[in-house]
Amino acid sequence: MAGDRLPSLREAGWLAAPSLQRVMRLLDGGERRTRVVGGAVRNALMGQPVADVDLATELAPEEVVRRAQDAGVKAVPTGMAHGTVTLIADHHPYEVTTLRRDVETDGRRATIAYTDDWTEDAKRRDFTINALYADMDGSVFDPLDGYADLAARRVRFIGDAAQRIAEDYLRILRFFRFFANYGGSAPDPAGVAACIAARAGLRTLSGERVRQELLRLLGVADPVPAIAAMLEAGLLTEILGGVAQPVLLRQYAAIEREHELPADPVRRLCLLACLIGEDAARLRDRLRLSRAEYARLAAAADGYWRLRPFMSRLELQELLYHRAEETYLDLVIMAWARAGREHDLRWADAYALPQRWRVPELPWSGSDLTARGMAPGPQVGACLKHLEKAWIKRGFPTEPDTLTQLLDTAVQKSHG
Repeated sequence: MAGDRLPSLREAGWLAAPSLQRVMRLLDGGERRTRVVGGAVRNALMGQPVADVDLATELAPEEVVRRAQDAGVKAVPTGMAHGTVTLIADHHPYEVTTLRRDVETDGRRATIAYTDDWTEDAKRRDFTINALYADMDGSVFDPLDGYADLAARRVRFIGDAAQRIAEDYLRILRFFRFFANYGGSAPDPAGVAACIAARAGLRTLSGERVRQELLRLLGVADPVPAIAAMLEAGLLTEILGGVAQPVLLRQYAAIEREHELPADPVRRLCLLACLIGEDAARLRDRLRLSRAEYARLAAAADGYWRLRPFMSRLELQELLYHRAEETYLDLVIMAWARAGREHDLRWADAYALPQRWRVPELPWSGSDLTARGMAPGPQVGACLKHLEKAWIKRGFPTEPDTLTQLLDTAVQKSHG
């Protein structure tokens, strides 16, 4: 697309950052051989926040390192085999990658060769909206008409979609994640068809890579349309290895919006695919979940169906007392989404309990019992459990007289 038909990023604050300008000047040497590429340009053109800034350059990685060292900028060889060096200027990291073309791919990794052809570099990228470049003065270079797709909110594979996917099958998930972030009302039909045709390739990917990309998808502002499209295309079963529950995810998404809850990818995964403990174990093995992620899914799937919208305050307090706060909130959300929206205010009140009530510690220990003549041993532990139940039943009292009465009663019964 001709430069005069493209907007300029000249006024973009992030582009004028001294650290970025310093890096681009040392690489350019006045020759305009380095440009910002991908997400920063795409987001800036859409008026969205820019986080990481990546650079593409005609320079070989060894030359990038040499110029950085001459300029007193730290160079970290984060991916020299793939042409990538990270330059750290004024404590800001910038990933710099030499222009490349693919020589051979196997669906997981590519053999590359360096090039000085910007269009060749653009052609090896996944989507047209990611093949956008910007010079240090804000001029946008768009060799594959990515800006037209961006303006139309269309996520489109570069060139032949089947070939792009065969180069890396993770692009199936990336296609739907980018649709969720930047797409319009429906994903590109040609892209969907190519993803369906290549779905068996997902089995060749490591669980860690699939997990990372799936959680990134579930972390976007509204993943529901993309998840629905994946379900309709028959891709979710391939990814999750079991039946998905998009209705619960949709219910939760509505709850999130109306009650301004923060996006939580792991909780969304639980709503989507984890209704019982066996589901948690399957997802752990299939997606190589971390121990913490698996523990959270397993805890959230344990007993949420017992929760009711009209539980008493004491019942909710007891649940929160016995569970970690995160687990308590997950259980409430699981039950809330499953029950529907009829009693929203009751569920919202239950969800807000940790903000209003601090979980107290049990006010006694074994030494309180031995001080009253109880011999150390199993009897002390059993008595403490009975004492704890009585304390909870009374509503977690803190008054000294009540606590003394509960303690004396427990000791008398243990001697009885």
